[in-house]
Amino acid sequence: MQNQTPFIHNHQLNVIKKQANFLLKTLRSVADRKVLDTVRVSAVSKAMDVFDELTAEQKKLLERLADQEEAQHVQDYLNSLEPYLVPFPEVTAKQAQKLFPKVKKLKLPDLERLDYAHTTYLRWVDHATNRLFIVYENQDQFVGIEGRITPTHKKGFCMFCNRHQELGFFNVKLKGSSPENLSSIGQYICMDDEACNHSITDKAPLEKFLSSVGK
Repeated sequence: MQNQTPFIHNHQLNVIKKQANFLLKTLRSVADRKVLDTVRVSAVSKAMDVFDELTAEQKKLLERLADQEEAQHVQDYLNSLEPYLVPFPEVTAKQAQKLFPKVKKLKLPDLERLDYAHTTYLRWVDHATNRLFIVYENQDQFVGIEGRITPTHKKGFCMFCNRHQELGFFNVKLKGSSPENLSSIGQYICMDDEACNHSITDKAPLEKFLSSVGK
């Protein structure tokens, strides 16, 4: 592909990686060519399903997944997709502060060094207060939510990425709640920020949660 126009979002890349790993596992354990061919077709089909629209060139790029024969070939193929990634929009300290106006001493990660290309939603924890901050782009606008995250010291399925991970209970006060009328909503999510972004394959659960807390 000559025209390297970005079209793959992080969660879509994670789906492609998942299918690539399944193909690799099959290549190592199955000798039957018919079975292998079926898995190749299925892997490409599932990778394409997460895109609303694809040009002929983009389809050709994704179809190349089926041609990989060895672990190094698969990794080289995945590496070749990097120029096509649509990064999460970079966030400035000023923008972040505006999203959380009630937090007077907002502790931020190093925003300039974040791996935006492999980010579906931006999150960080202020360990002094156990507050988890989430920034997400919705309809070309940033939205931010914050709440308390409490480690459970147990593994389970994260609500956002649906992977079996070390979980924390994320509790967010609902918009409009007051000391007299306390209301909140909570979910079990990954404690590991990076692992969650590297595993998420569907934005819908995250967007549903953001919607439920009034953002």
